[in-house]
Amino acid sequence: MNKGLSNILKKIYRKLFSAFGSQHWWPGDTQFEIIVGAILTQNTAWTNVEKAIHNLKMARVLQPRKMHGLSEKELAKLIRPAGYFNIKARRLKHFLNYLFDNYGGRLDQMFRNRADALRRGLLSVNGIGPETADSILLYAGSHPVFVVDAYTKRILSRHMIIKEDAGYDEIQRLFMQNLPHDVNMFNEYHALFVNIGKGFCRNRKPFCSRCPLM
Repeated sequence: MNKGLSNILKKIYRKLFSAFGSQHWWPGDTQFEIIVGAILTQNTAWTNVEKAIHNLKMARVLQPRKMHGLSEKELAKLIRPAGYFNIKARRLKHFLNYLFDNYGGRLDQMFRNRADALRRGLLSVNGIGPETADSILLYAGSHPVFVVDAYTKRILSRHMIIKEDAGYDEIQRLFMQNLPHDVNMFNEYHALFVNIGKGFCRNRKPFCSRCPLM
């Protein structure tokens, strides 16, 4: 642990939490709903994901076994509001095949795995990358794994904590090696980064003068 970096990361967290409070993220009534949301939110706004999840709920298929029984075409039609619906239907089916082939469709068995082993398994699923895998681990499985996204990278690079070309694993190690492995903190920290990234640390026109980190 680098004590200086640890103190900086803790200070950022305290400032953000003081400014915005608890984010109540990731929204979802069940582990499976959170997983579906994590896959659907790739390259789309959350408001569109909510519409797709609503469709799945109305069709009563937001359960592993019921969704596994749908054809790819049927699933694509239901998740159409999330965009790239054919690709995302295929990704959901890939995940479901992984879940049923390895764990008999049981999420409780899947999440009993060690985080590192489960992460490797999730990354082997076509269409699931590091951010999605880590979102599943943290938000659905309550494994203490820090989720990195574009907001995280932008904010840290603008505050000169990382280089602009820092990769996902490098940024993740920064948090994993310098903060206690606390599920609640990692949950809130990532959600707070999303909040400030959307509202202040924007890509083209940041509002630095009003940012709570300035």
